[in-house]
Amino acid sequence: MPEICRFFGIVVAMWYGDHAPPHFHVFYAGSIAAFAIEPVRLLKGRLPPRALGLVMEWASLHTDELLADWARAERGEPLQRIAPLE
Repeated sequence: MPEICRFFGIVVAMWYGDHAPPHFHVFYAGSIAAFAIEPVRLLKGRLPPRALGLVMEWASLHTDELLADWARAERGEPLQRIAPLE
């Protein structure tokens, strides 16, 4: 699963050929979650509250880039890195 971003110990990744709706996966301190891209929302899993808030903020700032990576993944193209939350 290609990593598209990493910040504050949070790893964001996206799978090739994954199912709809467009989404991404997050790994943090042993927790795993999946988030829909538009609108940004938790689909499954759980994260500690602080990490959840950071991911929601990051995804809201990068919706267009996430959707572009989703389209690349559907076409089997290399995914682009997305800037981390600072």
